[in-house]
Amino acid sequence: MPKISIIIPCYFNEGNIPITSKELIENEKNFDADIVFEYVMVDDGSKDNTYAELLKFKQQFPEKVTLVKLAGNVGSFNAVLAGMHHATGDCNIILAADLQDPPELMPKMVDYWRKGIKFVVANRVNREEGLFQKFFSNSYHRLIKKYALKNVPPGGYDLVLFDKQLREDVVKINERNTNQVYLLSWLDYDYVNIPYTRRKREVGTSRWTLKKKIKLFIDSFISFSFAPIRMISVVGLLLGLIAFIYGVFILISRIMGNIKVEGWTAMMVTFLFVAAFQMMALGIIGEYVWRALDAARGRPNFIVDEVRKAEIVETKI
Repeated sequence: MPKISIIIPCYFNEGNIPITSKELIENEKNFDADIVFEYVMVDDGSKDNTYAELLKFKQQFPEKVTLVKLAGNVGSFNAVLAGMHHATGDCNIILAADLQDPPELMPKMVDYWRKGIKFVVANRVNREEGLFQKFFSNSYHRLIKKYALKNVPPGGYDLVLFDKQLREDVVKINERNTNQVYLLSWLDYDYVNIPYTRRKREVGTSRWTLKKKIKLFIDSFISFSFAPIRMISVVGLLLGLIAFIYGVFILISRIMGNIKVEGWTAMMVTFLFVAAFQMMALGIIGEYVWRALDAARGRPNFIVDEVRKAEIVETKI
């Protein structure tokens, strides 16, 4: 019988867990009868009652629920990676704990997998969220698709199904400071795309802060693209060309003697502009160097505090 591991990172989700767990169990009836379920719930260092709610879910369904409690908050993508390490299914699904991504899409995704498709994504064509959130998300995915991962669908995805083989590939790579979900796209398997509208969060407050969004933006480009480095080279060549043309202009002006060239203001503006570019270039190069150093240290992406695996429940006859 095929086994599905549903990986759910949880961070300050105490209000969501009772609702999400109930909907997950109810959604099982939409799958084929021979499917076996494993819910890998990862507590990403929450400081509220998230883990207590997860324990209640575990007590209700000990044979289905695996709990992974991390020692501290490492971010949702590393929490997903922790879930991959402890998942045992033939295929895997990543689902948000707040139900913004509809679980009712999962049976259709599994149907594609059973037909031999190893990678199935639910593509966000729209979202029931504010203008700022939409602007950031659309801009991020547009740039990622153009400069980093060409095979990512417009609008991106969070809800995704992937085969055991892809899970093992990502776990083996064990990359730091990256988008683990988009690392699945980097593997470059063919995929099926299911469009949907992302729901508005109904319970609790999102911890997806602007600081985390900026880090994701930087991490994604440095992990999957050399565009920032190429930009430095292109801008450097353009500045060199401008400097050459300006130098020729000054030389001709002095030879002709009919144009007076004011030096101080022009020189200071040029100097400040080039210095600013140099600092920006050093910052970009420093981001690449820091990530190389971080990877070379070999520190783990997450520290596991406690694991409670799904138990085999014996039925008395």
